[in-house]
Amino acid sequence: MRHAQLTLHDITKRYHERLVLDRVGFTVKPGEKVGVIGDNGSGKSTLLKLIAGRERPDNGELTVVAPGGIGYLAQTLELPPAATVQDAVDLALADLRELEDGMRRAEAELAALPGTAPETAAVLERYAVLVDRYQARDGYEADARVDIALHGLGLPGLDRGRTLGTLSGGERSRLALAATLAASPELLLLDEPTNDLDDRAVGWLEERLRAHRGTVVAVTHDRVFLDRLTTTILEVDAGTVSRYGNGYDGYLAAKAAERQRRLREYEEWRAELERNRKLVTTNASRLDGIPQKLPLAVFGAGQFRARGRGHGAMSRIRNAKERVARLTEHPVAPLRDPLSFAARIAVTGEQKEGTVAELTGIRVGDRLGVDALRVRRAERLLITGPNGAGKTTLLRVLAGELVPEGGAVRVAGRVGHLRQEESPWPPGWTVARAFVHDRSGDPDEHLHTLLALGLFRPADLRQRVGDLSYGQRRRIELARLVSDPVDLLLLDEPTNHLSPALVEELEEALTGYQGAVVVVTHDRRMRSRFTGSHVELREGRVVAFEGA
Repeated sequence: MRHAQLTLHDITKRYHERLVLDRVGFTVKPGEKVGVIGDNGSGKSTLLKLIAGRERPDNGELTVVAPGGIGYLAQTLELPPAATVQDAVDLALADLRELEDGMRRAEAELAALPGTAPETAAVLERYAVLVDRYQARDGYEADARVDIALHGLGLPGLDRGRTLGTLSGGERSRLALAATLAASPELLLLDEPTNDLDDRAVGWLEERLRAHRGTVVAVTHDRVFLDRLTTTILEVDAGTVSRYGNGYDGYLAAKAAERQRRLREYEEWRAELERNRKLVTTNASRLDGIPQKLPLAVFGAGQFRARGRGHGAMSRIRNAKERVARLTEHPVAPLRDPLSFAARIAVTGEQKEGTVAELTGIRVGDRLGVDALRVRRAERLLITGPNGAGKTTLLRVLAGELVPEGGAVRVAGRVGHLRQEESPWPPGWTVARAFVHDRSGDPDEHLHTLLALGLFRPADLRQRVGDLSYGQRRRIELARLVSDPVDLLLLDEPTNHLSPALVEELEEALTGYQGAVVVVTHDRRMRSRFTGSHVELREGRVVAFEGA
């Protein structure tokens, strides 16, 4: 049995001046189900491309042992719009198609050779090897598996002659996923496989991957997927890759233990620094109390005792100062406080029944029609519905960013809005400038607030917005939101492009927020944990309402 399916040692990858992966190393064993997590732009997709052989590292050694083939699913299907569904299937089944071509050629050679020809045995041997490899991949059932996967992913009966340009982006993604799974490779490398899937399709995918006899390495933000499938977590952050065992629960437990360890180390460092500073002060006071010159009348043993006491105090001061210097030269960084949202007005039990937002007779073309909707102070409201149902439009109306063609909007208080689409910051702006934009007061104080959140390091503040990943730009929006007290939080797909660790922290912050929250999310874990009211939209209309 092989000890490693893939091994990375000191892998480094740069794009121009940007260091993406810095001397990364880890091993994945055969049969492991690995989840790769991190913010968008942290290097997850790059890592997968390196393992798939689509890109080469700048330095280091990468070894992949997968005689049963490698299946790689990119986030986008790499075929032109004029290509057909069959072309996409053939691309994913390229290894099997190559074996089929080899078998056909060998069969043609055998048909042309007399049975007694000396080269017949060699061709038969080559043919047998090809057939064995093909059968090991269950190649004869590959096309049937494509149809099964298309059905499971919500594309039953897809015409193989249809051009890709006539499919939506989500349909193209599901086609590529179905064909990749149908290839049944030994090693599956999947980049965001749950994107564009509804809950039923994701459930089918999870069951299919759990039954996969080989190894799975999947980049994903889906925490339920991680919880149900993975045995190992690889976290990509600031150019490094950290490995955690025991699945997603093991990852969360390890991160919590790591935080407690770092907190303990900081408290011990601070206590030791304070103790030695007090030693310096105490012994300096004691030394000041010892006469520098004794009277002649007390000449004798007392003089030597006084000098001895002075010498001891000076020694203790010197030792304590050295320890203070060492501690200050090697400080332990304090842990940042967890994220927290602040309500502009603290809400008491009597105030919770008050109204913070109310919509009456709202009409926005054929996109939205809401007869009545009221959001109470401190209420939690979840908005669900298929894509195009009007969820984002509803949030924009509540935020005052979209004026309806009919009806009345009343909002009592200040609104904070985390949009699904990113703010159009000028690419030449720095992180610091984007954060302080339109904010009154001392810019340095605002930047101190930003750094205290722990979402950016001091060096990050000088980075240009145009050089940031989508996930990093999303952090600017989140930082602006949590640092500004509001009465009503509107969150449009708040988990998009953020690492699972930051999403867990975001959810915890929402539980302590005293204002009202309206959330639109496809995140299954967030929806399953949600406690509050629920509105379902379809074609711009409220089709269901469930109170808290």
